[in-house]
Amino acid sequence: MKTNSAAGKGSPEATSYKVLGAISFSHFLNDTIQSLMLAIYPLFKTDFHLSFAQIGLITLAFQCTASLLQPIVGFYTDRHPKPFSLVAGMGCTLVGLLTLSLAESFPMVLLAAAMVGTGSSIFHPESARVARMASGGRHGLAQSIFQVGGNAGSATGPLLGAWIVLPHGQRSIAFFSLFALLAMIVLTGVGFWYQHRHRQPKKLVVEAVQQLPRHRVLSTLAILLALIFSKFFYVASISSYLIFYLIEHYGIGTQDAQYHLFYFLFSVALGTLLGGPIGDRIGRRQVIWVSILGITPFTLALPYVDLSTSVALTMIIGFMLSSAFPAIMVYAQELFPGKIGTISGLFYGLAFGLGGIGAAVLGQLADLWGIVMVYKVCSFLPLIGLLAVFLPNIRMEGHPTKTPQAPGTAQA
Repeated sequence: MKTNSAAGKGSPEATSYKVLGAISFSHFLNDTIQSLMLAIYPLFKTDFHLSFAQIGLITLAFQCTASLLQPIVGFYTDRHPKPFSLVAGMGCTLVGLLTLSLAESFPMVLLAAAMVGTGSSIFHPESARVARMASGGRHGLAQSIFQVGGNAGSATGPLLGAWIVLPHGQRSIAFFSLFALLAMIVLTGVGFWYQHRHRQPKKLVVEAVQQLPRHRVLSTLAILLALIFSKFFYVASISSYLIFYLIEHYGIGTQDAQYHLFYFLFSVALGTLLGGPIGDRIGRRQVIWVSILGITPFTLALPYVDLSTSVALTMIIGFMLSSAFPAIMVYAQELFPGKIGTISGLFYGLAFGLGGIGAAVLGQLADLWGIVMVYKVCSFLPLIGLLAVFLPNIRMEGHPTKTPQAPGTAQA
């Protein structure tokens, strides 16, 4: 199987779609469980008579472990590769779900939420590394396949929570431990593949990435983090509050508004799937530039158009904005070669954390100013994409350098 991207030139191996499919499916199962957490808050609020402050503590316990631990896990596994850490992480999630289904006190709920978050922190950095290892040089394509599984899971979790947990109560949460068990089985196979790759002597590969001065690397990282902030704060404004915005601004019913949210989420999944391969073909810097700054005319127009036009605009925005993340991730990995886990953990952790923070902050602003005004203010966020003009072109097409890799290293 050939690789036809510039990024993949000189790659000695073909893209392993079997491994990419397995890791994407596991990502789907993991993120289904993660998004389920938010959907079952009403159940715990009623059963345990919790205040909104206590609900906030559950979110804090969950999101701190699910986001803050990710770069730490990635930093450790960069130095000490653990082929079966993915299985261990999913096992932590399984135990957290069972604890959640049996918890009889608020502290136990906090502990269970933290365990589910810890499982996610272990999963994301290492699974991103596996995706890169299986890419055959088509790193953008691999990240897109991996990430679209997570997008699908994030959309599925709340539906399953509404269909299964809310009608059947706390004990039914244990059913989702089967999701974690299935993921452990799949990831065991991935672990054996990872272990085999780790034991193989590394071959001579062709690198086409220039090494930048340290100050330029750090300034570029700061730009990428600003772009991540712009993307996920704006995504939070739509994914969390689109239904309320449509009901208030256009006077439509809840069911019709839910259809609009589905259209947005579908376009996000499509953009995620295609963003990586497009970046492999035309360059990641170009995709980042177009996808984040390019949506500005559409976001600025969104609060002022009619209902039918808003559907088209939200789908364009969802597609273009989501196509940026695979490109940003691979660009950052190339910026820090040899630190795949650390960078993946940092960016996935920030993506998760900023989404939660954004939803909370925008909720407070919506209470003060109204949801329509929040959409008008958020429409300017993509202007932060102007910073993309300062991103260096780190690909050196036509000037590859041969780099021997040491035997036994797990770096992709």
